Amino acid sequence: MSRTPLVDGQALSPEGTWVRYDGEGRPPLTDGPFAETKDLIAGWMVIDVDTHERALELAGDLSAAPGAGGKPIHEWLELRPFLTQPPTISD
Repeated sequence: MSRTPLVDGQALSPEGTWVRYDGEGRPPLTDGPFAETKDLIAGWMVIDVDTHERALELAGDLSAAPGAGGKPIHEWLELRPFLTQPPTISD
């Protein structure tokens, strides 16, 4: 039986922000009606930035990736930080 070594494991914060490109020179959109994450995950990326605002900017840029005909896809992306403290259990 072969074993696959674990490369990384990180918990994600339960709070997230949805981000989408909103056109050249405009800040990314950060709200709207959404499906549950479990229905949408197609892949993930880890980015290392100093601020949440910079993460929003980069996610907005990624949402503007070209699709068919070279036009921006305007895809909604979920932005979540790593969980920095374990959740607490209260009675």
